[in-house]
Formats: sequence, C-alpha cells, structure tokens
Amino acid sequence: MSDRADERSRVLGGLVCLAALVAGALFLYGVLSGAYWALAIPVTIGTIFVIGLVAWIGWTIATVQVEAQGEPLGQSGGPSAPTRVEPATNEASKGQA
Repeated sequence: MSDRADERSRVLGGLVCLAALVAGALFLYGVLSGAYWALAIPVTIGTIFVIGLVAWIGWTIATVQVEAQGEPLGQSGGPSAPTRVEPATNEASKGQA
C-alpha cells in the first residue's frame, strides 16, 4: 500500500475507535440514568442486523448455482443401483464346499 492509503486507513481506524468510545459513553450514561432508550436502541440494532444477516444467507443459498460433476447416481452404481453379492472364490471356501 502507498503512504497515502496507509494514512487514510489510520484516520478511518481512529474515527471508528472514537465513534465506539462515544457510543459506549452514551450507553453507560443511559443505563446509569435509567433511560429506556439505552437498552432499546442497541437491542433494536442488533436484532435488525441478525435478521438481515439471516436473510442474506438465505438469499445466497437460494440463488447459488452449482454444476453437478460426474455421472448421475442412478445410471452406474450409487445408492439406487441393485447390489449383487459375489460368491467367495478363495481356497478355503472351495475346500469346504
């Protein structure tokens, strides 16, 4: 990265830290003063975030397109193919028969 990009990243990181400190101070002030909004706002934001995340995951699963590889299972082997048991051909089974 260039020096300008490094500086921009540091400034943005500092702003994020500052915003987190301000949000934490507002939360503590609200909780200590017994304000309803101090708990309602973070819970609402968290709930909306989780619902959005679940919706995004569902959308991703619903719209992904995967090409199957190999042969279909029903044509050559696989769970739906009939199973044939081969007779034993070792020397011990020949002598006992």
